[in-house]
Amino acid sequence: MAKTKTVFFCKNCGNESPKWVGRCPACGEWNTYVEETTVTGKKSAVASLKSQSLTSKPLAVQEISSQAVSRIDLGYGELNRVLGGGLVPGSLVLVGGEPGIGKSTLMLQVALQFDNLKVLYISGEESQQQLKMRADRIGINNPNCFILTETDTLVISKHIDDLKPDIVVVDSIQTMQSPLLDAAAGSISQIRETASELNRLAKTTHFPVFLIGHITKDGSIAGPKILEHMVDTVLQFEGDRHYGFRILRTIKNRFGSASELGIFEMHAAGLREVSNPSEILLSQREEEMSGIAIAAMIEGVRPMLIETQALVSTAAYGTPQRSGTGFDLRRLNMLLAVLEKRAGFRLSALDVFLNIAGGIRVDDPATDLSVIASILSSNEDIPISSKKCFAAEVGLSGEIRAVNRIEARIAEADKLGFHTIFISKYNNKGLDHQRYSLKIIPIATVKQLFEQLFD
Repeated sequence: MAKTKTVFFCKNCGNESPKWVGRCPACGEWNTYVEETTVTGKKSAVASLKSQSLTSKPLAVQEISSQAVSRIDLGYGELNRVLGGGLVPGSLVLVGGEPGIGKSTLMLQVALQFDNLKVLYISGEESQQQLKMRADRIGINNPNCFILTETDTLVISKHIDDLKPDIVVVDSIQTMQSPLLDAAAGSISQIRETASELNRLAKTTHFPVFLIGHITKDGSIAGPKILEHMVDTVLQFEGDRHYGFRILRTIKNRFGSASELGIFEMHAAGLREVSNPSEILLSQREEEMSGIAIAAMIEGVRPMLIETQALVSTAAYGTPQRSGTGFDLRRLNMLLAVLEKRAGFRLSALDVFLNIAGGIRVDDPATDLSVIASILSSNEDIPISSKKCFAAEVGLSGEIRAVNRIEARIAEADKLGFHTIFISKYNNKGLDHQRYSLKIIPIATVKQLFEQLFD
């Protein structure tokens, strides 16, 4: 006979304990254990296995036939990019992001734009009327998109068997509830069980499933970490709500690169994909201003040009301020120390403010040179031509270090009409200058950069 008992689960890794503990012995996190009720006393798994006939058997690697998987075109090039070229049938994709960032809007747009595929959109958070209002705002009417407001996984499975959709969207996994467990929706055991049921359903019926997931206040996807291990692809939807840009970043992908990203722009009628982000992230200014430099960076595997803006001024309140928006403040302090020690610029008594235009955050070391150039430009109050860009890392000894994929960076700058790019002299070896119409200037130290720009 089945019995119920109380156990404790770690919200971070899913580890189980018979009593509450302050620190999880599995992952080492503090105060992550929550109390839940589970059912015990079920039929022995060994006895159940003996009464069944095995339908699966191990195969040698060479006996398994390999065949190319035909991916589903989602109609959005940016979304296809982050998925590795399209949606793989039978895959489970988890999309996480902050509230109001546009996860549901993006998935509803995807569901509405298919003409030849049947899509089932399952919502546990909004009514059918609310989703209809959003669809009207997007401006797409599609008879192949079906809306279901349900949270019971058994009822959902029955509807899937009757409708036989080609793609399923679940919004959100934290609202789903399995009647097999006596626990509240959104609990660790419910998220694990409902995700497991949907995963089995996707693999056996061979249709892909999108799961929309909530995130916690520290930015991680709510629920046990096993949820991210269970799915095939994890996408993070992020962006600053004060800007219109949204970045869809690949965290995990079993069927493609895990370093891709797609860029969207939020409009009143929904999300619009941005195929050329460099043109949007560069400001259209009428006159040259000091403190602005262009960086040729790589985000994932995609080259793009962004604008770094610096302001160096006298410290009005005694203690100099250091502030960076979209850039690591510790790295900014390191670059300022390099300018102070290796190049002789007295910046310790000055306020330094740095901003990455467009509201995006960068962590590519190749942006170091443009940050240095923008700080020097603001300090000297001499503008840098908007047709010059920079792509190199700066070391602690003041040397200009080489970066990867320099050809892609130069090609992107050349395509956008830049006439000069500054790179490390260690990247210049074997580089064919004749392939590009812009001028490539190799430099070795920060002092050489200052001489090339302002002398």
